[in-house]
Amino acid sequence: METHGRGGLGGRGPGRSRNPYELTDESPVYVISVAAQLSGLHPQTLRQYDRLGLVSPDRTPGRGRRYSARDIELLRQVQQLSQDEGINLAGIKRIIELENQVAALQSRVAELQSAVEGAAAAMQQREAQVHASYRRDLVPYQDVHQGSALVVWRPKPKRRD
Repeated sequence: METHGRGGLGGRGPGRSRNPYELTDESPVYVISVAAQLSGLHPQTLRQYDRLGLVSPDRTPGRGRRYSARDIELLRQVQQLSQDEGINLAGIKRIIELENQVAALQSRVAELQSAVEGAAAAMQQREAQVHASYRRDLVPYQDVHQGSALVVWRPKPKRRD
């Protein structure tokens, strides 16, 4: 199982240097009671999802859970898949794993496309430099077709001794 970021299936992207006071969708700010209210679930359900690895909130130094807006959205998604679609928790865990994997692969494809485009641009630039370096004082060589030329051959007279 591949997870991203801080672990679990609700993992974060790679760490970025940013303002520590800037709140994002990934900022762990909600205690379990608020997260339960926002997601429409019981706090014990959130603890169960954490134990199963469905949603893994950040932890405070005292080991208290702190949920982010992204975690809340993931909790709602788990609830919707479970109740509306009838998917069991193991299936939901696999769905989330595959969605994370697809997102990581899409990101990698975008990186590779960018690298290929950069390499193609560099190659075109180098090709233009090579063409610009051609000598302009040389006359192009044109091959004469052998079939249109006339060759006269006369044997040398034999000497008599």
